[in-house]
This record gives sequence, structure tokens and C-alpha cells, in this order.
Amino acid sequence: MPAISITVNGVRHEADVEPRTLLVDFVRDNLGLTGTKIGCDTSQCGACTVSLDGRAVKSCTVLAVQADGGTLGTIEGLAGEGGLHPLQEAFWERHGLQCGFCTPGMIMSAAELIEGGELTEAEIRHGLEGNLCRCTGYENIVRAVGDAAAATGR
Repeated sequence: MPAISITVNGVRHEADVEPRTLLVDFVRDNLGLTGTKIGCDTSQCGACTVSLDGRAVKSCTVLAVQADGGTLGTIEGLAGEGGLHPLQEAFWERHGLQCGFCTPGMIMSAAELIEGGELTEAEIRHGLEGNLCRCTGYENIVRAVGDAAAATGR
């Protein structure tokens, strides 16, 4: 089995993994970080979105060995000490969730999105196209992302 080394939420992890192990399975099963959800296993829903080397990726389509040497961010590591990330706060304030299953993936996709500067509603909707929510009408999600972008000065 190949040995991999990945920095996850600022902590270096080394592990032997099967070559076919998906990144989502490594994060959930090996590291116990279950905020990253398995929704469809086909990259359609976005529930498994994480940040890999600063880019939002669907971890059900990345092998753990492909992330070797990389830096991974999950929903568990998004907030700093002492409070919520602006996206988490905005989702709470705007009621941008219902069942919560898609929320980690939505927030991780939006985290990359809000770093790109000021956002229009159309840009937010386009940026979140790869994330599905079966509960909401997306209105509050879009408002939450807009609020977070404004709160971070972008």
C-alpha cells in the first residue's frame, strides 16, 4: 500500500492507503472527519466538496494518493478559534440550510468563491452550480454567500 502524507486543517497526517481509496473515504474513515458528506459518489451533488491546495474539489472524484503532499481543508477546519467562519455565520443568520446534508459542501465551494472579489447574484449562482440542495430553494443560500462575501470585504 502506498504511504501518503497530507496536511488536513493544519495538521499533518501520514497513512498507508489502498491505491483505490477515494479522498472522501480517507477523510471520513481514516481521519474521522465526517462533516464531508458522501451524497452521490458520482460528483453530481457536491456534498463531498473540500479544499485541496486552495481549490474546491469534489472529494468523491479524487483518489487519496492524488492528494499526497497536498493541503486539505474540510468544514471542520474552516472556522478559526473562537467563532464561526463568516460563511457559517451567514448560513446561520440567513437560514441557508434545512436538513444540513449539503451545507458543508455548499460552504466549502462558497469559501473559494468569496475569495474572488465582489459577487453578483448571478456569479454566486454560477459558482454554486455543482452543489445540489434538495430542501431549499437556494434563495437563502445565495443571500448567505453574498452576506459572507460582503463581511470579508470582498
